[in-house]
Amino acid sequence: MSPERSQNRSSGSGRAPQQRQGRDAQGRQRSGSRGRGGQRSGWSQSAPSQRARTTTSARQVAFEGMRAVRENDAYANLVLPRLLRQHRLEPRDAGFATELLYGTLRTQGRLDGIIARCVDRELADVDPAVLDVIRLGAYQLLDMAVAPHAATSETVALARANVGAGAPGFVNAILRRVGEKDLEQWIAEAAPARGDDENAHLAFVHSHPQWMVRSLGDALAAHGRSRSEIDDLLAAQNQPPAVSLVMRPGLTDAEELQAAGASPGRLSIFAASWPAGDPGKAVPVAQGRAAVQDEGSQLAALALGLGADDLVRSEDDFHWLDLCAGPGGKTALLAGLSVERDADLLAIEVQEHRTELVERAVKTLADAGADVDVRAADGRTIGAEMPARFSRVLADVPCTGMGALRRRPEARWRRTPGDVGQLGKLQRELLESALEAVAPGGVVAYVTCSPHVAETLFVLKDVLRGREDIEQLDARPAVAAGLLPGLESSTDLGDGPAVQLWPHIHGTDAMFIALLRRTA
Repeated sequence: MSPERSQNRSSGSGRAPQQRQGRDAQGRQRSGSRGRGGQRSGWSQSAPSQRARTTTSARQVAFEGMRAVRENDAYANLVLPRLLRQHRLEPRDAGFATELLYGTLRTQGRLDGIIARCVDRELADVDPAVLDVIRLGAYQLLDMAVAPHAATSETVALARANVGAGAPGFVNAILRRVGEKDLEQWIAEAAPARGDDENAHLAFVHSHPQWMVRSLGDALAAHGRSRSEIDDLLAAQNQPPAVSLVMRPGLTDAEELQAAGASPGRLSIFAASWPAGDPGKAVPVAQGRAAVQDEGSQLAALALGLGADDLVRSEDDFHWLDLCAGPGGKTALLAGLSVERDADLLAIEVQEHRTELVERAVKTLADAGADVDVRAADGRTIGAEMPARFSRVLADVPCTGMGALRRRPEARWRRTPGDVGQLGKLQRELLESALEAVAPGGVVAYVTCSPHVAETLFVLKDVLRGREDIEQLDARPAVAAGLLPGLESSTDLGDGPAVQLWPHIHGTDAMFIALLRRTA
């Protein structure tokens, strides 16, 4: 190891000698600016072991969220609300904890690349809880407008309160090394050169796994866009999404939501934007007449429930099916739309606990008269059990979630290329079942929250191969039917026939929407 390299690393022992120069026999340290021309102020009032072992609640919440994600494979967006309620944080502190937890999870890959240059061992050999603390401190130093002394001292206190006696010194040393450079300088030093390996460079800068960077670039090209958009796409997936609300059809309206504190939505005719804080405190949300839902998900459901009105050719249009209903957001929107069309809706979900979520999502609509039947069943068998029964079928299939990385910050580090292949088999089986369940003249919406070509275009190609009874429709007019007036012609919905939404273009999750009609 070079002398320069050695100076930029910490041994990380985390163990301090019992008495050091500048301390008395009780371990108290001189305060003031001794040795720098300042007046001696005497001895500190406490030994290190007696100093505060607590940290601010906001940082404690973020640490507990990191631990739950790491130890329990929890989802941050489900864990954090519970922790915020448990610690009863004020809105400002809750906002800080949210940014700290989500931001640290999003940028974990880049943070680890920087931290690795400041530690004298492999990161795998660092205690996981200690590494979580260091990541939280490094994110404050590099990505948040937190004063360096506050970021370091509060993070050291976090280590002292949660990890152990040897950790604070180690954490302090590492964060001091991290704080010697700003983010731009660290990227210049640590990121692979773009000319040598563009995917590796982008993966470091935007903190994505390399395989995802490559797959997203391929998706842009396959969906008719330029690969040069990859920087904008990756950057957009690191931006915290705005909170979007959806109005349950017939139960609330834009005026009521705006009176409750919301502002108009950006795209969907049923959307509103929530500025900050807990939207659950808004009366329409608390009563189930509105809910949190990304506008891309709204447009996917509206394409079938509203935009397909002119596409359905079946003898009747009174039986609808949601093949993979959990957790129920799109189901509820379909249920509301079905009332005006005098249709019933069967919602299928294979997992029991997600079935309960669907029931909760549609309860207010069912109480208001929507004919909704929620069942725990396997969507892959519905086509055989109820063939040619439904005029509209939503197949919102399980996927890698690569299009929702903004709101699921830990997902990028959990998924692997192998997941794409495993999910592909399930996606094909569910789409085949949907095509068997739809009646002649009926329409199937194949939807994923992923732009990956193996989950979108390739699935369609494989399932439709050899089937002369299915035609793919142009989904663009159906999606446009759910847009706010005036946006139909100005919103870029691609070249068709499927629609791929993008975070950097539409400000939504990267929803893929394809419409298929059974012809015989």
